[in-house]
Amino acid sequence: MKIKQAAVAGMFYPQQPDELTRLVSQLLADNPQSGAKPVAIQVPHAGLIYSGGIAAKAYNRIRPYLADYRRVVLLGPAHRVPLQGMAVMSADRWQTPLGEVEIDTLLSQTLQQEGLVSVNDLAHAQEHCLEVQLPFLQLMQSDLPVLPVLVGETPVGAVESLITSVLAETQTLLLVSSDLSHFHSYEQAKQIDQATLTSIDQLSSDIQPQQACGCYALNGLLAYAVKTGLEAELLGYCNSGDTAGDHQRVVGYCAYAFC
Repeated sequence: MKIKQAAVAGMFYPQQPDELTRLVSQLLADNPQSGAKPVAIQVPHAGLIYSGGIAAKAYNRIRPYLADYRRVVLLGPAHRVPLQGMAVMSADRWQTPLGEVEIDTLLSQTLQQEGLVSVNDLAHAQEHCLEVQLPFLQLMQSDLPVLPVLVGETPVGAVESLITSVLAETQTLLLVSSDLSHFHSYEQAKQIDQATLTSIDQLSSDIQPQQACGCYALNGLLAYAVKTGLEAELLGYCNSGDTAGDHQRVVGYCAYAFC
């Protein structure tokens, strides 16, 4: 059995299990949400002190429905390794300070056979955007298997095809990981991000990398939403200047439910 070790414990979130449990539990307690069962959610992926409150809104939204899901497919950008297309990892399980998470290797193999993804362990090795989602799932006492997929520079249609394939598997939750604008002033970021939120609200699948680092996965979800009649519901927005950063160079965060 091959285990993927945590890459960003102690950096993006606490390495000590007790400290991590306290932080995530508090984030969930401070950010209640309610509403219809989502088919998909979009969440940010910065350090939890920056974006964890916004992420917690999306996790609280799915919390009442965890028993209805059989797996979580996570899509996010490759920050550290240039990537064309979409990539899974070869591991069977994923280790965090809170224990191991099962990886849905059967679905992974199916997507490989369909030619939708390839295996690229190097791209996953030091990537944070999907790993920071795991403590939320673990703290909600979810034993759902996950399938992490990194999405490089990929046409909208290809990502939409992947999403169509995975959501054809009954009781699958899709999670798209993306932050918004990066390293503008506080007021500039708010203006840029508001335009991006409007695009998401309108299901416009033409969001650019400077608007959202996870734009390739997000655009695929938006195209899928148009075809299937999903609606985007904004759960929360802020930037790092609202949480633990200064106002000179901020990063934007949002969370959505697609129902």
